[in-house]
Amino acid sequence: DFARKLNATSPGVVAEAAQQIGALMVHYSTDYVFDGSGSKPWQEDDATGPLSVYGSTKLEGEQLVAQHCARHLIFRTSWVYAARGGNFAKTMLRLAKERERLTVIDDQYGAPTGAELLADVTAHAIRATLADPAKTGLYHLVAGGETNWHGYAKFVLEQAVAAGVELKAQPDTVDAVPTSAFPTPATRPHNSRLNTSKLQSKFGLVLPHWQAGVARMLRETF
Repeated sequence: DFARKLNATSPGVVAEAAQQIGALMVHYSTDYVFDGSGSKPWQEDDATGPLSVYGSTKLEGEQLVAQHCARHLIFRTSWVYAARGGNFAKTMLRLAKERERLTVIDDQYGAPTGAELLADVTAHAIRATLADPAKTGLYHLVAGGETNWHGYAKFVLEQAVAAGVELKAQPDTVDAVPTSAFPTPATRPHNSRLNTSKLQSKFGLVLPHWQAGVARMLRETF
């Protein structure tokens, strides 16, 4: 019930208010609206099939925003991180300083996407949509390329070693395991890849590879 209020009802109320004053509403959603099957990047018009309450309520939120506010930008994203606060990379670095081996999932795929990238693209899209309301709509927004959590962890440790950070665990002592090795209350999708062709075409963008953003974030972290 709380998830529905937070992820669906509240955005719907904001959308109604935005419509009343003629505002452009920006809303962020998630790859969890899909069922995570297959290996192809999801497109905006692919059939949804959320596996969790989080995914189903986020999908409901998308629908309410689109229904109640004519001028909207809905961005589905995934694997979001920022330099400030906790994130997967910082957790891997902390564990690598404590342990000689790490165990990381290798059968969930996506693109680590920085909050900076989300902010920059959102600002650009707002300007473009205010100038051309036809750009209103639903878009997928993630960094370029793809990896799995195991590949992500190895990249983080490689960057740390190259920067002279002392670690007990090394990139070649990161062991790969399936999702089943780490049971979670909510089912997590195996395929979080999102196709960003529509976004890049409509707004004239070329999205940077995920490694570029993670490397920049790590330089601020070391």
